[in-house]
Amino acid sequence: MNAYDWQQMLLLFAALLLLVKPLGAYMAKVYQGETTFAAPLLRPCENLLYMLGRINKADDMDWKQYAGALLLFNLVCCAALMAMLLTQHLLPLNPQQLPAFPWQLALNTAVSFVTNTNWQNYGGESTASYFTQTAGMTVHNFVSAATGMTVAIALIRGFVRRKTALLGNFWVDLVRTVLYILLPISCVAALFLASQGVIQNFAAYKTAAPLQAGGLAMQIPMGPVASQEAIKELGTNGGGFFNANSAHPFENPTPLTNFAEIFLILLIPASLTYTFGVMAGNTRQGWGLFIAMLLLLTAAFAVLQWAESSGNPAISGLGVQSGNMEGKEVRFGLVGSNLFAVVTTATSCGAVNAMHDSLTPLGGLATLSLILTGEVVFGGVGSGLYTMLAFAVIAVFVSGLMIGRTPEYLGKKIEVREIWMSILTVLTAGVVVLVFSGAALLVPSAVTSMSNPGAHGLSEVLYAFASMANNNGSAFAGLNGNIPFYNLLGAAAMLIGRYVPVVAVLAMAGSLAEKKYIPPSLGTLPTDRAPFVLWLILVIVVVGALTFFPALAMGPIAEHLLMTGGK
Repeated sequence: MNAYDWQQMLLLFAALLLLVKPLGAYMAKVYQGETTFAAPLLRPCENLLYMLGRINKADDMDWKQYAGALLLFNLVCCAALMAMLLTQHLLPLNPQQLPAFPWQLALNTAVSFVTNTNWQNYGGESTASYFTQTAGMTVHNFVSAATGMTVAIALIRGFVRRKTALLGNFWVDLVRTVLYILLPISCVAALFLASQGVIQNFAAYKTAAPLQAGGLAMQIPMGPVASQEAIKELGTNGGGFFNANSAHPFENPTPLTNFAEIFLILLIPASLTYTFGVMAGNTRQGWGLFIAMLLLLTAAFAVLQWAESSGNPAISGLGVQSGNMEGKEVRFGLVGSNLFAVVTTATSCGAVNAMHDSLTPLGGLATLSLILTGEVVFGGVGSGLYTMLAFAVIAVFVSGLMIGRTPEYLGKKIEVREIWMSILTVLTAGVVVLVFSGAALLVPSAVTSMSNPGAHGLSEVLYAFASMANNNGSAFAGLNGNIPFYNLLGAAAMLIGRYVPVVAVLAMAGSLAEKKYIPPSLGTLPTDRAPFVLWLILVIVVVGALTFFPALAMGPIAEHLLMTGGK
């Protein structure tokens, strides 16, 4: 790493640290219904939406009502997007006359965008019209991100409220999330990206004449990219307008836009930790979670950077001393590519500026491990925080067993119900990954979709289901996912991986809200200090290792041993 690389990293984390507190405090005010600087402009819009939706913002919901409203809203959104994909050829803003999606691909895509996964078994520029990209996918980028954030806020209220069954109003939380948080930041980000060269238009595709006689003309895709790119990163959605995603120069043209996109991916997940601290009445709690996430992210980046810098020994043996630049954009370099890869897999974003299938085995292991741990290293907007809090509940419970005391977290006694819900939150995606990956190795059509045999092929399959079940959306590009097996089983993986933890978290929030507050005593484990942060990290690593080490040993670890052995 040279001086520029170090400056890039230090500037990124400095900017993040600078904005975590003000943005986190602002979001806490939004969710607590307090007046913010944006209220004079946005409150009339908010009240208009309540009037049109016949929503009484004073009506609170218990966890079952909250979950019911959330699931109903997501079901309607999924059905609407699928209908749009199936009738795309009849809808406007389709200058290329693109046909409708096949029904299996439409189902997979609709589920993908409504679950904040944005797994894409299609190439955007050759498959989706402008209407589909904007009125369909961009809109879902907002509402799916907002859904995850509302669940995190409901869980925080569960810790904060006492002797009540009420967690807030889902519709109010949804409206405020989109109107006060996602939309303003996205508008600013889209204008910045457009100023740097990210395209934004509704023009028909351009045709470039060949440079020499007898050459082939090239079709250059157009589209409203900047508006989708902003919320794609901010909402940790990850679905690219183009098939190459953020490796495409129209989505990510310069090192400056690359830096901005990495920053946008981290911004809300990091700031929500401070929101948690503010709403819990102890900002040290939020900083503790932030530090745990940052340490895990730094460790993963160190492994990935070392692996990619070391390159392939077979190439080094030929006298070529270079890092592994296969599948990476020269304009971003190793650090810009590796930093993006770590951040996007840690945050459940799934956007990519390099092809993860071309990473070294241990480089692929670093990104895959971040996904398999439930993406709690900042994680998706909302989902990262509530999954990390589920891990914190487990960590408190285990420590209580070790010292022989009843475990408590934020003044709430942790009992059987909370542990069961935490286990469902933490382990559901892992079970789906292992079972569905096993099925993919037995079904002939799934096996023929693997472009690489052996250990790397296993890594492709494992990565695919890890990405879908954990709602990430990135992929090892060597796997052909657009077949009935992956479209249908992948949709099931995304639905289970999203909504089982969501319902479990809301059930846990409801249970916590009904409990009385227990003041800390000499026997209470302090959860806002360094020892607990380290203990929490250890619990996350141990759970991940116990669940996935055998699969990882047969995939990327075996491939690394083959590579170092000259095979």
